[in-house]
Amino acid sequence: MERIEAELFTDGGDDAVVCMPGRRFPGVLVQRDSLQILRSDVAEVVEVCERGDLNEARESAGLLLANLDALLTRFEAALGEHEIPRPY
Repeated sequence: MERIEAELFTDGGDDAVVCMPGRRFPGVLVQRDSLQILRSDVAEVVEVCERGDLNEARESAGLLLANLDALLTRFEAALGEHEIPRPY
């Protein structure tokens, strides 16, 4: 394990926006439990698609998209607060 210093652009809770040394732009740090939830959400979409339940798949995918949009919004807000241009 290596100890480093990183720049923290938001609070240090779940989904913190941090910039690692040597990186031009910050990223979002996703905690293990949040990553597992994200993975489970994707697996659910795949499962209902395999069953052919398009209505449930659309609903599950919509919730997943909303969660990802929230992460992106938090990331973009942190960039804006620190006057960092978006990398895209």
